[in-house]
Amino acid sequence: MEGEPRQDEAPLLRDLRPALCAELIELLEAEGEYWLAVCAWDLRVVGECGCGGDFCQSLRTEDLPPDVPFGPGHRCVPLDPEEGMVILDVVDGRIVYVEVLDRPPPR
Repeated sequence: MEGEPRQDEAPLLRDLRPALCAELIELLEAEGEYWLAVCAWDLRVVGECGCGGDFCQSLRTEDLPPDVPFGPGHRCVPLDPEEGMVILDVVDGRIVYVEVLDRPPPR
């Protein structure tokens, strides 16, 4: 994708949005998803959703082709935040997309 960093050069979520990273770890631990909680610390932000909706703050965390179904090895991990919705797309044990919906903008 033009203008977006390569996977290994992309900024860490914990540096860009530390509160979201900490919340993901906490929510994943509460769901018993301990391996994903460990992985959340090293998530890189490869790109934003791009839908343009003011309700959406979703992030791509893997350099995957856009608009391609995830296919085998995919599972959806809905979390239970205090506000809005946070849903992870996990492929083969890797968090590839973080859906963040209906939440106030980050500070």
